[in-house]
Amino acid sequence: MIITRTPYRLSLFGGGTDYPDWFSRNPSRVIAAAMAHYCYISIRALPPFFEHHTRVVYSRIEAVQSNGLIEHPCVVACLNFQGIEDGLEIHHDGDLPARSGVGSSSAFTVGLLLGLQAYRHAAVSQRRLALDAIHVERTLLNESVGVQDQVVSAFGGLRLINMGPEVQWASLPFTLPKQYRDALEKHVLLGFTGVSRNSSEHAFQKILNIKNGKTDSELFEIQSLTESAISLFENQSEFNEVGKLLKLSWDQKTRLSTALGDSIYLDLINTGLRNGAWGGKLMGAGGGGFFYFLAPPNSHERIKSALPQIKVWVPFRFDTRGAQVIFASDD
Repeated sequence: MIITRTPYRLSLFGGGTDYPDWFSRNPSRVIAAAMAHYCYISIRALPPFFEHHTRVVYSRIEAVQSNGLIEHPCVVACLNFQGIEDGLEIHHDGDLPARSGVGSSSAFTVGLLLGLQAYRHAAVSQRRLALDAIHVERTLLNESVGVQDQVVSAFGGLRLINMGPEVQWASLPFTLPKQYRDALEKHVLLGFTGVSRNSSEHAFQKILNIKNGKTDSELFEIQSLTESAISLFENQSEFNEVGKLLKLSWDQKTRLSTALGDSIYLDLINTGLRNGAWGGKLMGAGGGGFFYFLAPPNSHERIKSALPQIKVWVPFRFDTRGAQVIFASDD
């Protein structure tokens, strides 16, 4: 039995510039964090006592006679990529809902690949794990995804991702003094709209706009704001200054696709700003899911009261370890 635990992602600055279609021509940087909320994958060899060969449990249950009959596309791609034909039992559980802007699909891919490597008694580096997950999602599944989700899930912590030239990237720990980092945690107010969506569909429009040069000015401005944010963090600046940059970055991000410019979500963010938040954004490619504000802790309750339609507010903490095998037994 193998059990992996993989963190979800919270994007701070630079989101939208992590698509190879952009950073291969325009070197960019992203600041993103792994959250202490996790995707769990368990894998075990299935004894030959059952009518089925492999059983996969997620939002549905698949019991199939061969791995080629599995319908979950990521599970099939990962098994084929690892060359595994054995009968397995694979279970997925998550702390947060899927299709909600926290990089859940990539966390699933990273966690499953790590578990399959452990099943094969093979070691894998964090960088290799991220590269493999990017390959599975972008090449084998042909999904419209960037690279920050897989990188953050694999490495964990607060990360600075340098991207370009060409399609190269490097993940560096973005180290902040503990007292400042702990204070940053307390200023993040994370909420869930209750709406799940297919991020790949919304990301496809963003990539098409990148290829057609329709959003060059917005992405260049996002890059510039990210550089300013890096300087503020490195200088341990006041969080209201960071929040102002977050607001400006969100204004640019809403122009990247129609999914982010939906009046419902613009009103949501603006309501938070009117009630004490310095900045905020919808997470992921748009269309619903999670959002967060950067706001003084003493304004959090006021913001929540101003948004009674939001039923779930989620405590935020940084994960520091990334994807891990948390249990392994040959039994």
